[in-house]
Amino acid sequence: MTENTTRKSQFEDYESIDLLQLFQALWQKAWLLIIAGIIVAAATFSWSTFVITPQYSATVMLYVNNSTINVASTSFSISASDISASQSLVKTYIVILKNRTTLNQVLEKTGLNYSYSQIYDMITAASVDNTQVFHITVTCENAENAAVLANTIAEVLPLRVADIIDGSSMRLVDEAVVSPKKVSPNITKNTALGFIVGMIIAAAVVVVLELLDDVIHSDDYILQNFSEPVLAKIPDLYERPSSRRYGYYSYYAQPEKGKKSGKKDSKKDKEAKK
Repeated sequence: MTENTTRKSQFEDYESIDLLQLFQALWQKAWLLIIAGIIVAAATFSWSTFVITPQYSATVMLYVNNSTINVASTSFSISASDISASQSLVKTYIVILKNRTTLNQVLEKTGLNYSYSQIYDMITAASVDNTQVFHITVTCENAENAAVLANTIAEVLPLRVADIIDGSSMRLVDEAVVSPKKVSPNITKNTALGFIVGMIIAAAVVVVLELLDDVIHSDDYILQNFSEPVLAKIPDLYERPSSRRYGYYSYYAQPEKGKKSGKKDSKKDKEAKK
């Protein structure tokens, strides 16, 4: 008996969540969700437009040409159809590309005022569709600097690879050009994400407030959640009725208006008496 009673009390402590009630609360506060989304979207738009520095990119493409490669006095040949070997070579060249010595040579040749860590973060490289062609992309705040750095890498990297790996060579497929198109920030995408995030935050606030609300707003809640019937309902005396006939509570529904009118009449009576 004691175990059953304790289990019963534990189940009674839990409160059920009415999803329909939450949906109705969100629907009633839909205007708040839209306003919150607009505010966050406007803030994101302003941040992306006026605060974030625009970024530009330039891409150069290189072809990896290999005949016989000697590494550590070991020779082996690689055919153009060997895709796995091609991928490993591209990864090797990317490591050589991002080496401190290679990037310092690029900076010396361009004369641009960047540090090794800055230019390291600007460079991305990958193979094109698992072939022996790979592209090198430089992204920075200046479109002309991005193109200069990419073309300089295309000149320095083949020499570095030839010095390190015997029998290998690289050829230029496509040089980098100055592109006036910004690659970041994406103002449209950021604004749309800001609108969605604003609505989600507002919806979360509405749901939390609805779950924490312990006030009974209607007799339907009692009928749905309790087995006891509703015997009586106290009317709201300050609620404005739909019709002009106020009924029994008409005097109590407008106490302040009655008092003001009573004061004015008393003053008029005093002046008339004088």
